[in-house]
Amino acid sequence: MANDDLIAALRDADAVKFGEFELSHGGTSNYYVDKYVFETNPDCLDRIAEAFAERIAEWDTDATLAGVALGAVPLVAVTSVETGIPYVIARKQAKEYGTGNRIEGDLADGEEVIILEDIATTGQSAVDAAEALREAGAIVNRVLVVVDREEGASENLADHDLELSSLVTASDLLADAPDDIDV
Repeated sequence: MANDDLIAALRDADAVKFGEFELSHGGTSNYYVDKYVFETNPDCLDRIAEAFAERIAEWDTDATLAGVALGAVPLVAVTSVETGIPYVIARKQAKEYGTGNRIEGDLADGEEVIILEDIATTGQSAVDAAEALREAGAIVNRVLVVVDREEGASENLADHDLELSSLVTASDLLADAPDDIDV
């Protein structure tokens, strides 16, 4: 699937917004990619699942998928259905009830895992998930995101021996944005 189709779907769903926004890492931006808009839109989910499946197939791997809770859970679930590949969920912290797990789902020691994520800004949530997965015995080398905001995530992930791959970049997504929008 072409990036143009996914970009069109994200725009059609009104997932790209312009204005003044505070980001999760504390910085501000004059544009925002609303993951909850595209993660609750069936057309976007379908296109993302197809694109993730194509990228994973290019890697010729039988790795398990991992979604970072909460944002990436819909993405990893639809990608699992699209590919037939099982997945696990990486929590930000262990539950304080039930099993108390930080990793939910079946994960064997030494299993290769690809982290799926919605948007990468600094990449810190993916780094945290990779650390939790590695502590649980997984081998984690790749993070696949829908949108790379191109604000240092690639470098931060590389510092933790993780390769970032994205379906689209902020530059792609904002190619015809108003002139006062900074990428």
